Amino acid sequence: MNRLRALIADDESVIRMDLREMLIAAGHEVVAEASSGEEAVTQARAQRPDIAIVDIKMPDSPAGREAGMDGIEAAGVIIAEQICPVVLLTAYGQAELVARAREAGVFGYVTKPFEERDLLPALEIARSRYEELAVLRRQVGDLQETLETRKLVERAKGILMDAHGLSEKDAFRRLQQESMNRRKSMREIAEAIILAADVAEGTK
Repeated sequence: MNRLRALIADDESVIRMDLREMLIAAGHEVVAEASSGEEAVTQARAQRPDIAIVDIKMPDSPAGREAGMDGIEAAGVIIAEQICPVVLLTAYGQAELVARAREAGVFGYVTKPFEERDLLPALEIARSRYEELAVLRRQVGDLQETLETRKLVERAKGILMDAHGLSEKDAFRRLQQESMNRRKSMREIAEAIILAADVAEGTK
């Protein structure tokens, strides 16, 4: 994996220290740290990192503010502003929060307590998916439509991976190639693959 400039956001200093040590040991750079959602957004805007690792829940905002921005809200802002992909740190029993995070468009999850073998692959996958999203964004201007297209493309990739034994990257490349060959959008190609799979499943 290429060297990444990372932002880490967690209200627990011990977690931030663990993340920092793991990232540095793997050859990455920690360009900013944050302990609240607001701070995470501020640092992301200032530093423009390659990836952000954000705790799913963080405490209320600094003194003087009535309501705080939690990790999911911070992730939503960072993604909406097209700064970088976000990987969320979660704990067991947070299914409802994970559902919210999915709607915000996060690119991956790591469950606490985590180890290097959990963290680094999640970062690599998140960055790869973010680059795929950039390709889709060039086709689709509106962010919400882009996120919907991403969901369809993810499903179509899964179908191709299962049907042809492809890796995730190769499945995306096949979708890209089909899009160019047929002069159709990635969304149209994904929808066609999903429809064909649904029809095939219905005939069994």
